[in-house]
Amino acid sequence: MYIRRIAAALAAAVLAIPTTASAASTAQPVVPKINWGSCGTDPGLKPFQCATVEVPTDYDRPRGSTTTIALTRLPASDPAHRIGTLFTNPGGPGGPGVDFIQQVGQVAYTPQVRAQFDILGFDPRGVGKSDPATCYRTEAEEHEVLTSQPEFPVTRAEERAYTSWGIKVGLHCAALSGGKLAHMSTANVARDMDLLRQAVGDEKLSYVGYSYGTYLGATYAKLFPTKVRALVLDGTLTPTGYSGSDGDRRPFGVRIAQGDGAAGTFAQFKAECKKAGPDRCSLAKLGDPSTVVENLFERLKTHPVVVTLPDGTTTTVTYQIAVVVGFQSMYDPAGWSELADLYSQLAAPAKSKSARLKAPAALVEWTKHREVYPSLAQAMQPCIETAKAGHPLAYRAYADAADKTGPHFGRYRTWVGQVCESVPVKDTDAFKGPWPNKVKPPVLVIGTRYDPATPYAATRPFADLFPDARMLTVEGYGHTTLLKSSCADAGITKYLTTLDAPADGATCGQDYKPFEPVPAGKKRVVVQ
Repeated sequence: MYIRRIAAALAAAVLAIPTTASAASTAQPVVPKINWGSCGTDPGLKPFQCATVEVPTDYDRPRGSTTTIALTRLPASDPAHRIGTLFTNPGGPGGPGVDFIQQVGQVAYTPQVRAQFDILGFDPRGVGKSDPATCYRTEAEEHEVLTSQPEFPVTRAEERAYTSWGIKVGLHCAALSGGKLAHMSTANVARDMDLLRQAVGDEKLSYVGYSYGTYLGATYAKLFPTKVRALVLDGTLTPTGYSGSDGDRRPFGVRIAQGDGAAGTFAQFKAECKKAGPDRCSLAKLGDPSTVVENLFERLKTHPVVVTLPDGTTTTVTYQIAVVVGFQSMYDPAGWSELADLYSQLAAPAKSKSARLKAPAALVEWTKHREVYPSLAQAMQPCIETAKAGHPLAYRAYADAADKTGPHFGRYRTWVGQVCESVPVKDTDAFKGPWPNKVKPPVLVIGTRYDPATPYAATRPFADLFPDARMLTVEGYGHTTLLKSSCADAGITKYLTTLDAPADGATCGQDYKPFEPVPAGKKRVVVQ
């Protein structure tokens, strides 16, 4: 009954969504004027400037209704030698770029880059502070829905509950924000970025994109190939895999091979722990790390462990939570020791089902951001442009198969897109290929050897989309190179400031290794 009521509201909402014009209007969109101002009273935001601008909701009707884009910038510290504006995207998809730059803009880029570029972050349309799409009437209600979702299903009963959750959420989102979702494609974000490029006065775009941001960069390159000055694309997301434009109808979490990438990195986590030994990796004190972890995961499926948090509350660690925290912790090798601490503490009380443990740092960090999706608007972004599997019930077989090739993580990453199956909204202006492009300047494409979220195997095929791509390999671990490799930072800096890119096939190391002390002053950054 509940779903039928939502479906009735959805039908009315979808009928109200304007259809997209069959041919683009000959009128050109108005380049917005940016009035930079204060970002608020927080002393930490004093170095930054903030603004909002209006861009066309529908680029087929460029003089029609508008949507708001929020942006921030860190002004160049040496205005006399300023080259232009460096646009950034932190991934996601749909990751808010305003918070990203305000949190790490002063440390994520070298002093030379900060001297010669204004560093700009923006929230893509429909998320963050950019007129966000919402799926429930209040923020509290949406938060409650987000935190009620299981991390991913294992049993058949959990699959039914997970599927029911996804259907309800997808229908709610379409009913309440169908009109916004219908214009949230990556292609429209790229069009917004080109308007912003013109608004800041740059003849051509200088851009750094991480993870999903590489897909945005590839899309911009296709739509505006003559407007590219420099592209740094770090942690590549295969365009055909993400979009399904090659006819692959598996869930997009399977198409981009995250389960296999995460399982491969997890194998390295266990191997490096064994190599570090019990003095540097707590998990190795209990025996062979691989055996200990596999036994722990199996036990957690039937006997979760209660853990006490710093505020005195408790949380119950299930198998699913152990996998999800493992996936997130692998984004930066600086967090591998904390992950080992979590697993060793969970594995130690095998003899006592009721043992209460104090939470290691990895678990504490996860409880601060427990939602599977940062926001429901971000969860919806792939739904309106990527190919779907066809039916929510198809995911069971895909998850079973993915669990065999990428144990634990394959199942988890298969289910992340199931909510999309019940979203009957799409953006007909989305770009889905072909992906080879005609950008003339050299493009810097970076891959980390053991990246759990954007597998290294996708790096060379991604680079091959560009006439002059320079592929840089970081021999190390984690998701993207942010604050992990001074060598990569130097190559990025030289490329952005002089357009002299590293030679294709160049390699770099990382500044620190797993289970070794992190150098003083290093800040950890999680790219979505």
